[in-house]
Amino acid sequence: MSDLVPEPRQKPVVPMKPVSINSNLLGYIGIDTIIEQMRKKTMKTGFDFNIMVVGQSGLGKSTLVNTLFKSQVSRKSSGWSREEKIPKTVEIKAIGHVIEEGGVKMKLTVIDTPGFGDQINNENCWEPIEKYINEQYEKFLKEEVNIARKKRIPDTRVHCCLYFISPTGHSLRPLDLEFMKHLSKVVNIIPVIAKADTMTLEEKIEFKQRVRKELEVNGIEFYPQKEFDEDLEDKTENDKIRQESMPFAVVGSDKEYQVNGKRVLGRKTPWGIIEVENLNHCEFALLRDFVIRTHLQDLKEVTHNIHYETYRAKRLNDNGGLPPMTVETEENHESNL
Repeated sequence: MSDLVPEPRQKPVVPMKPVSINSNLLGYIGIDTIIEQMRKKTMKTGFDFNIMVVGQSGLGKSTLVNTLFKSQVSRKSSGWSREEKIPKTVEIKAIGHVIEEGGVKMKLTVIDTPGFGDQINNENCWEPIEKYINEQYEKFLKEEVNIARKKRIPDTRVHCCLYFISPTGHSLRPLDLEFMKHLSKVVNIIPVIAKADTMTLEEKIEFKQRVRKELEVNGIEFYPQKEFDEDLEDKTENDKIRQESMPFAVVGSDKEYQVNGKRVLGRKTPWGIIEVENLNHCEFALLRDFVIRTHLQDLKEVTHNIHYETYRAKRLNDNGGLPPMTVETEENHESNL
């Protein structure tokens, strides 16, 4: 009797990778209209943008935000009393507005942090701010895991944090370094030197270089982070911003003056008008273009894809891979019991 010869083992079928072929179209399809479709949808629904301002009192945070959006959007412009005392602890105050330009609606929220850095002992004064930022991630996560979730989840996550540096001309304070070290891991921080008109041009250049060096030595990454550059074009553009523009040395003003027959935003001084949008006077225009005209969408995407995803992964991991319990899931669980 002859021995049975085992059948040869078949190799597993490996699915073929899709082959990318650059085909010449025989006629117009209309793929390019997707951009117009997206534009129309955005114009109908609008979009959210949440900006936080952090820094000591008296650095012109409210004025700068009003100047950025050319409207009275800051907390102080929304019924704040000048007699209001500096709070003993850091408070978080959010003011919402709807701004419309060219048919596009932006639901803007300005988050102020009165009391930050104003105490004799400022130890751990960034903790309420970090707590607030994480609470917004938690709120979004709970909405996301609901079985019957909303078609459009309200987005209260902080997309951008403007951190105001005092124009000392010397170096960063320990508080500046500690805040940015802790918060750069959870939010997009953009450092700005406030009231830059108090320094000479030489002092401003030296101070900017010193600040960049201190941030580098302390391992503090500000937005736009190097690791998130998507391609060579992004890297080239962002490297220029990181190495030349950051931190933006700015002056804010919501008052207009007549200069050479034109109405300009500026600050009146004994030696003339400091024009806010004149690059020879300050870098406000660079900051505005950066935050609103070139990187606004990226700020939102980095918030969602990096900071929020990092928080979400940690929460799910801490919860054993299960989503956090919401009021709805708790009620369903109790009714099933």
